[in-house]
Amino acid sequence: MASVTLKNIYKKYPGNVVAVTDFNLQIKDKEFIILVGPSGCGKSTTLRMIAGLEEISDGELYIGERLVNDIAPKDRDIAMVFQNYALYPHMTVFENMAFGLKLRKVPKDQIAKKVEEAARILDIAHLLDRKPKALSGGQRQRVALGRAIVREPQVFLLDEPLSNLDAKLRAQMRTEISKLHKKLGTTFIYVTHDQTEAMTMGDRIVVMKDGIIQQVDTPSNLYNYPVNQFVAGFIGSPQMNFIDAKLLKKDGKYVVEFGSEDTKTTRGVKYTVEVPESKADAEVLEPMVDKEVVMGVRPECIHDEEMFLSTAKTGIIDTTVEVTEMMGAETYLYINCEGIPLTARVSPRSTARPQDKIKVAIDPNRIHLFDKETEKSLIN
Repeated sequence: MASVTLKNIYKKYPGNVVAVTDFNLQIKDKEFIILVGPSGCGKSTTLRMIAGLEEISDGELYIGERLVNDIAPKDRDIAMVFQNYALYPHMTVFENMAFGLKLRKVPKDQIAKKVEEAARILDIAHLLDRKPKALSGGQRQRVALGRAIVREPQVFLLDEPLSNLDAKLRAQMRTEISKLHKKLGTTFIYVTHDQTEAMTMGDRIVVMKDGIIQQVDTPSNLYNYPVNQFVAGFIGSPQMNFIDAKLLKKDGKYVVEFGSEDTKTTRGVKYTVEVPESKADAEVLEPMVDKEVVMGVRPECIHDEEMFLSTAKTGIIDTTVEVTEMMGAETYLYINCEGIPLTARVSPRSTARPQDKIKVAIDPNRIHLFDKETEKSLIN
C-alpha cells in the first residue's frame, strides 16, 4: 500500500489555460480521500495526472517514496475505475476482469483464483460467464471495480464511478465502495461532483474551485467550519442560505441586521440576529462593525415550531411560504423574507402551506458570517 504526495502541482494547457494551480496534498496510506467541486474545477484533471494519463506541467508527484512524474501509467502500480466502466463488450465478465493479469503474463491458475476472489467480494460470482450487455449498470460498475481489485494496486483511482447509476443504486453502491475500501485496506482517491457522495464516503474531502484547493478537511469540519462562502454553499443539501446583512454593535453586543427600511409592497422591516457571546470574537468582528457581511444559515437552523419561536430572543422573522416539499422524514419549506429566498428544513408535522404567512426563528448559535468582499469566513 502507499501514500500519495502532490507538491506544487500545476496543469497548463496551450494558450496559457491553467486547469490546476499549486495543488498541494498529502494522502496517507489506506486513506479514502475525495476530490469534489463543480464541473471544470480540475478534479478529474488532477486524478488523471496521478494516473499518468495527463502530463504534469509543474510540480512533483510521489506514490510512496517514489517520484513518478516520468513513470508510465502501467508502471505506477495504480488502478483506475472510470465513469463509463470501459468494459470490453466482446469479452465475458471473467475475461474482462482477467485481461490486465493476462497482459502481465500471470499464470492461469493465479488469474482464476484472483478473479473468483474479487467476484466473491463484489457479489458477481454468478455473472462471470455473461457479457457486459447482459448486465445492469450496477453490475457493470462492479465488474469495473473487480478488474481493478484483481490487480492489487497500491492506489485506487475512481473517476465519478457512480454518476451513470440511478439514485437508489447509487446509494447502494456508495455503501459497497466504502465497505470495499475497509476490506482491501488500500488508498482510495475518488472524484465526484456529488457532495452527498463526498460527505458519506470520504475520510477527508478536498473541495476545489477553478483548479485551486479551497479546503481539505473531514466531512463534519467542512460542514460546520467552512473556510469561505464557496465551501459553505457547496457542502450541504439543501445548500446553506445566504443573507446580505450588516454587522452592528448595540449595547456592547454584536448584531447582524438585514431586511429593508422601505419596499414598494410594504413599509419594510429590519431584522436582527444577535451574535452569541460564544461566537463573538472581538478581534475578528470589531474591524467589521458597520460593514457589509453575508450571514449563512443552514436549512435545519431555521425553525417554525412554536416551542422554538416562544423561547427565541432574537432572529424571529416574518416570511411567506412559496413551496412546500414533503420528504417523508422531514419537510422543506421554501420561504421568502423581504425578497430574500430561504430554505427551511422542518418537522414533517409542520402545517405550513403555500401562501401562508408564518414566523420562523433563526438559531443564532448556528449562524455563519462571511466577509462580503473576500468571502472568507469570519465566524462559524
